[in-house]
Amino acid sequence: MSLDQTEIEPDDNKIYKTLLESTKAIPWRIDWATTKFSYIGPQIEQLLGWTPESWVGVEDWAARIHEDDRDFVVNFCVSQSQAGVDHEADYRALTKDGDYVWIRDVVHVVRKPNGDVEALVGFMFDISERKKSEDELMRMHRKLEQLSYTDGLTGIANRRMFDQVFEREWASARRECRPLSVIILDIDFFKSYNDQYGHLAGDECLKRVSRILDTAAARPRDLVARFGGEEFVIVLPETDAASAILVAEKFRRSVLEEMIPHRGSEVSACLSVSQGVGTIIPDEHDSPIRFLEQVDWLLYQSKNQGRNRVFSVQDVVGKKETLNKA
Repeated sequence: MSLDQTEIEPDDNKIYKTLLESTKAIPWRIDWATTKFSYIGPQIEQLLGWTPESWVGVEDWAARIHEDDRDFVVNFCVSQSQAGVDHEADYRALTKDGDYVWIRDVVHVVRKPNGDVEALVGFMFDISERKKSEDELMRMHRKLEQLSYTDGLTGIANRRMFDQVFEREWASARRECRPLSVIILDIDFFKSYNDQYGHLAGDECLKRVSRILDTAAARPRDLVARFGGEEFVIVLPETDAASAILVAEKFRRSVLEEMIPHRGSEVSACLSVSQGVGTIIPDEHDSPIRFLEQVDWLLYQSKNQGRNRVFSVQDVVGKKETLNKA
C-alpha cells in the first residue's frame, strides 16, 4: 500500500514516507468511500504482530480491538467521523499472539473542496507504559483512600467511614421507610485494664475486640467502626429493635467467650462490654445527631445499671411500666 500524496513530488514523497516510517507513532490512512486502508505504517507489525498487508479495511481494525473496548470505541469513532470531527480514542489493541497493547488513536478528518469527507488520517501511539503508570497511581490513590477510612490500630472502619455510611443509611431508611438500628459499645473498665496490663496490652485488647465484633456482624451492609478510645459503633441497616437487641447480645456473649482476663474489672473476671441500642424509622422531622445522642444515652444507662449488659428503649419503657404499676 502507498500514501496518496498527489501534490508531493516523487522524491519528496520518498522523504515524507521515510520520515513517517521512522517514528514510533504509526501513521495510517483510510479512504472514506471504500472504508479501506490506503496506507498503514510498517511499525504496526513490530507493535502488534499483524503485517501491514493484513490491515485491509475498518473491519480488521475493529476486530483487533479488545472486546471490552470494541463497541464503545467503534461507535464513538464512527459517529465522530461521520460528523466530520477530529477525535482521539484510547483502547486496547489485540496483538497477533493474543496479548494486547494500549493504543491512543488520533484521527483527523480530511475533506474535499466541497466539504465532503474524503479520508481519515491518523497516528496510533503506544501508551502502554503511560497506562501502567496511571493504573499504579490509581491503585495508590485507592489504597490511600482506603487507609483514610480505616482505623490505624484495629484495622476496622474509623469514625470518618462511620459518618459517611451512617449518613447514607439514614437517607436510605428515611426514603424507604425502613428501620435503622445503631449500637454503641464500650469496653467495661478499660482504663483499669490499661493500668493493670499496660498500654501495649490495651492496644492488643482493642484489636481482639475489633475482630470479635467484625466477625459477629454477619451481613455485608452491617458496619463495625471504632468510635473513639474504647468505644465502637455498629450500624445495622434494615434491622428492627428486637433483631438489633439480639445482635447486641451476640456481641456481649462473644466478648465474654473470648475470656480475656481483666483483674481490674468490677463486674467480671474477664473482659466485658456495655451497649446502648437504638432503632428508628426516620422521617423529615428526625435528626441523625439527636438519634446518636439518644443511643449514647442508652449506653450510659447500660453502664449505670451495672455494665456487662445491653440497654435499649424497651428497657426504659419497661422500667417506667414497672414504676407505674408499683
